[in-house]
Amino acid sequence: MSIAKIVWLVSALAAVALSFVDTGYDPAILAVLGLASGWFLDLEHRRGVIIAAIFLMAGGAASLNGIPGIGEYLGAILVGLGAVFSGASVMAIVRTLVERIVPGGK
Repeated sequence: MSIAKIVWLVSALAAVALSFVDTGYDPAILAVLGLASGWFLDLEHRRGVIIAAIFLMAGGAASLNGIPGIGEYLGAILVGLGAVFSGASVMAIVRTLVERIVPGGK
C-alpha cells in the first residue's frame, strides 16, 4: 500500500472517529490531515476532490440527517469528510499554482 493511500485511509478513519468523539481539536486535526492528503493527489484527481469538497460543504452532508436513527451520524461523518476534502482542495490548488508558476515545478 502506498503512502498516499495510507494518508487518505487515516484521514477517512479520523473523520469517522471524530464524528463520535469531541476532542476540541477536531477541525484542526481534520484540516491537517486534509492538507497532508491533498499533497498526494494526482493531477487527474484534483478536480474531483475540489468538486466533492464544494458539494459536501454546501450542504450535501446534511442531506442524510433526515434518516431516522442513523442519519445524524452519517451526516456528521460526511461533514468530517467534507473538512478533509476541503483541506485537500486547498493543498491541490496551491500545488497546481506552484506547478504553473515555478519552472520545472512538476
